[in-house]
Amino acid sequence: MRSVRTGPLAFTVDFESESELAAEARTNLSAGGLRLPTPERLPVFTRLSLLVRLAGAGEAAATATVVAPLPDGVALAVDGDTGALLETLRARTPAPGEEVLAEAVEDGEAPDSEARTESAWDRLRSLSRMEKLLLAAKADRVERAILAQDADPQVLYTLLKNPRLTADEVIRISKSPFLTFQTAEAIVKSNQWFSNLEVRVALVHNARTPPAFAMRILHTLPESEVRNISRGAATSMALKVAALKKLQGFA
Repeated sequence: MRSVRTGPLAFTVDFESESELAAEARTNLSAGGLRLPTPERLPVFTRLSLLVRLAGAGEAAATATVVAPLPDGVALAVDGDTGALLETLRARTPAPGEEVLAEAVEDGEAPDSEARTESAWDRLRSLSRMEKLLLAAKADRVERAILAQDADPQVLYTLLKNPRLTADEVIRISKSPFLTFQTAEAIVKSNQWFSNLEVRVALVHNARTPPAFAMRILHTLPESEVRNISRGAATSMALKVAALKKLQGFA
């Protein structure tokens, strides 16, 4: 298990094996906690954004609070359902473009063979950053599916300029652990995408969505979603408190 700081208050946590994850689940995750290995001395009550990953499987975004120092790091209290977090981590990660290819088959738009996806993956992986940015605005569906998994936030932002982008693709971008203020703002300011409930729900549950945007989205959600946030699905305590207050208005 290792961690890397990816922002002022953000870390990526990598589990290198299922046995490593199982050990952490027994000792900490089952009780809503997580050990964050880091040489940094983080003050108690510091709020952190996390991207938790299991090698060869899934990844999940989460938020947590530092609750105690440890000899090799800090102890965290993880927001939300850690059981659901474990399920997400243990899920198989779809191959690049796999979900989109399945949808394309249903739509009658599938490529001639899966070889096209594999070759597109190899080709895009070899592109420079600038080449990816130039492609993103005009990429086809399979290329967009691959680019949407890129760790470069600017690639995600540029994908939003693609005129062929679909709602399902915007939902995936809204869930991305690499979402930035710039990308979230572009989605929120687009009437086309912000009017889509699934897009708003994806954003409000993404720990990388700026708090001001999450609060704005909260007030556009139906009671069922607000109740879900109030019961522990919130990405911050402030959002949970706001959800509880809004539920009083539904009464």
